[in-house]
Amino acid sequence: MFRFPRSIFILVVALVLHNANAAEVNVYAAASLTDVMKEIAASYEKESTNKIVFNFGASSLLARQIIERAPADILFSADEAKMDDLQKTGLIVPETRRDLLSNSLVIVVPNDSKLAIASPDELLTKVQRIAIADPRAVPAGIYTKEYLSGLGLWDKLQSKMVPTENVRAALAAVESGNVDAGFVYKTDANISKKVKIALSVPVEKGPAIRYPVAIVKEAKNKSAAEAFLRYLESDSARKLFEQYGFIVKF
Repeated sequence: MFRFPRSIFILVVALVLHNANAAEVNVYAAASLTDVMKEIAASYEKESTNKIVFNFGASSLLARQIIERAPADILFSADEAKMDDLQKTGLIVPETRRDLLSNSLVIVVPNDSKLAIASPDELLTKVQRIAIADPRAVPAGIYTKEYLSGLGLWDKLQSKMVPTENVRAALAAVESGNVDAGFVYKTDANISKKVKIALSVPVEKGPAIRYPVAIVKEAKNKSAAEAFLRYLESDSARKLFEQYGFIVKF
């Protein structure tokens, strides 16, 4: 009678146990977090049996999906308002909520553009089309509208604005040359090789940009979600967030 070698038997048992202990964590994260979160998840999965599955998009869209009971375990939003709404309706676990990151706004132009922008006022005369995340709902657009309104420029520039689905779509519009310039987060500008920063909005003069994270009330595996949330506050995660240009709050 044939018998499997003991080493193979042990390997098979180990794989079965590994898969049995593994859990999928569904992380709904703001589009501006795409690159850094993918790298953080890859590092985490080397240390854990759990698998991280992402759904990236505008924070407003992600919040709406959670309201409609989409299978999210963690929400990592780009603004507090969307998280506030979910907390008021009891859809997140309040004690797990924390602000992890901040960011800043920049104006970007295509790499081959000769456009120079010394101040936001020059947008009135030097550009025709400006990409912006939808200011009615998307955090990056809301922050941009808040900033320009504070300068008395929003109403004057509104006709030049080209709203997009999210901040990465605004970045893509500038990369393609379909617009003259665009407002994005500094971290988005950092990951693109097709745009350059024409003007940076100083953190102290710009809107208060905060990225809150929390576990969703209906998370399927809260212990696995908690483990990944702890990893997001680790030294390893901090280094990656800072490497991508985020302002770390923890």
